[in-house]
Amino acid sequence: MKEQKYTTISEKETIELGNKFASSLKLGELVAFYGDLGTGKTEFIKGICEYFEVKDIVTSPTFTIMNHYLGHYDEDIEFQIYHIDLYRIKEEKELDEIGFQDCIYSTNTIKLVEWAEKGEINLPENRYNIKIKADEKDENKREIIIENAYVNQLETEK
Repeated sequence: MKEQKYTTISEKETIELGNKFASSLKLGELVAFYGDLGTGKTEFIKGICEYFEVKDIVTSPTFTIMNHYLGHYDEDIEFQIYHIDLYRIKEEKELDEIGFQDCIYSTNTIKLVEWAEKGEINLPENRYNIKIKADEKDENKREIIIENAYVNQLETEK
């Protein structure tokens, strides 16, 4: 699995990194986010949504579980971005109730899953994993690790 490490020192930098990362995303891909409360998962997602020209206000769907945004590739291609927050999920059957399987295997969308560890068993192996950790000494500093499992898939297909 290819891995890249970054350090950000502000919310703005975390959003900018999300924006930069989004340029590598293709329709059908899934991004799984890991990190404690307040580490910046939603800020990173704001950057992704900014890249795809989402007009809606991007907030964590902690209580609604899933937000849908309309994204744009270039000027002509519109697609759905699913922003899913599994923080409040307690049992696997709750994932079935929200249509999680249908959502994450949709090929014409981009899926962004916060608290991915709560749905790990249902996630495809081929995905991006983004792990965000807050610095213990500097409340604004974040270590962000981006793992790309899609690279492994391409390498094994050769």
